[in-house]
Amino acid sequence: MVPESARDFFVAAGSVAGALIGLLFVAISVAANRLAQEEAETQVHRVRAAAALTAFTNSLAVSLFALVPGHKIGPAALAVSIGGLIFVLAALLSLIRMHQIRWGSVRDALFLVGLVVLFVVQLILGLNVISQPDDPGAVNTIAILVICCFLIGIARSWELIGGPSIGFTREVRALVRSHQRSPGDAGDGES
Repeated sequence: MVPESARDFFVAAGSVAGALIGLLFVAISVAANRLAQEEAETQVHRVRAAAALTAFTNSLAVSLFALVPGHKIGPAALAVSIGGLIFVLAALLSLIRMHQIRWGSVRDALFLVGLVVLFVVQLILGLNVISQPDDPGAVNTIAILVICCFLIGIARSWELIGGPSIGFTREVRALVRSHQRSPGDAGDGES
């Protein structure tokens, strides 16, 4: 059972999830040309779009079922976590099939690993809520996972639309490269 103190959170989370799904559809329509191509590299973009949708749908389903009177959040958390795990498996298989598993896709793989961890924890918590429906701790942790899904979905959506990325590793490499230039190189351009 969802504690009364968490109901407002799930109302807000359901609203946010609905809005983010709508914005994701807009982002996908903007990136439709890139997603429709039959090239192997576009598979990464498709996985990003599907990962964002999976994360947002997870948040929406859990939040809405949490608002249904009775003991609905446990079965909902369990069901959508299984669906999420199936998505991650399918995404990995599609990347393997398209030969997209390489060093450059480590970031995408980390997001998928993050989703696996999130969905496994949610599955365990869903089972916990089913077996102990009056345990508010598991429900509160599921609420935190809803927030994590929002963050994952937003990050995937940002990458899907090609939003600028300022990565720590990339910036350190650029800084090192700029300092490795010889002093004569910088002076040549100032003459």
